[in-house]
Amino acid sequence: MERICLDKSALKAVDDYCEYRRIVGDDDGGKLFTPEQYEEYKRKVLPQRMKNRLYVSFGVPGGIDCKLIGPETQCFCAHRYKQHKTDFEVVPSERPLALPCLVRGCCCLAYQYVPHIGPNPVRCRCKHLPQDHSEDTGHMCKKCTSCSGFQSPFTCGCGQPSSAHQTLVETKQEREARSRPVGRDVPYAAMGGLTGFTSLLDGYLALEASGSDVESRGAASSRNKNK
Repeated sequence: MERICLDKSALKAVDDYCEYRRIVGDDDGGKLFTPEQYEEYKRKVLPQRMKNRLYVSFGVPGGIDCKLIGPETQCFCAHRYKQHKTDFEVVPSERPLALPCLVRGCCCLAYQYVPHIGPNPVRCRCKHLPQDHSEDTGHMCKKCTSCSGFQSPFTCGCGQPSSAHQTLVETKQEREARSRPVGRDVPYAAMGGLTGFTSLLDGYLALEASGSDVESRGAASSRNKNK
């Protein structure tokens, strides 16, 4: 296997590009900003992003967050969260807060998560996939007439049916009011509900990991006291 060796300046260039992409996302339209445009973009967008970050999760109201949405998490419309509107100068007051898809030609009016089994999205009761349904409100099936709109019989790891879940978009203040973690303020685009490594896990798995951490700390504390 051929090894690629980079000097410090090349490594810094890679790091700078990764930082640029995490901050700008697709807002440059596929053409890199000039240094001047990049600085102007950060001056304008970062303050409002730090102030108005939106947290996106999927779960049963009043229950745990079964899935925390990140930049690459797919919507019902098959586009990623980062391809939806996620930056607001002023967060709208109406709820639920809709985050429409920005991909040209897509009719998706609001980001909506669909559970997956492995790499594949769950199917509707009519046996067809999400992409066989309209991305517009109602999600009517394009392949059959018996379907009244996408609804999956899938049961989540939390024990509740998929139909009992909802995609929730909330502000930092609203999330704190629910006693949910908000992490630290970051300048990166479309972070959604990600606040740390455990937020990459499904909700019930994250709780198990947290429980194990607590038990480990407790056991370690007991050992220290007995020394």
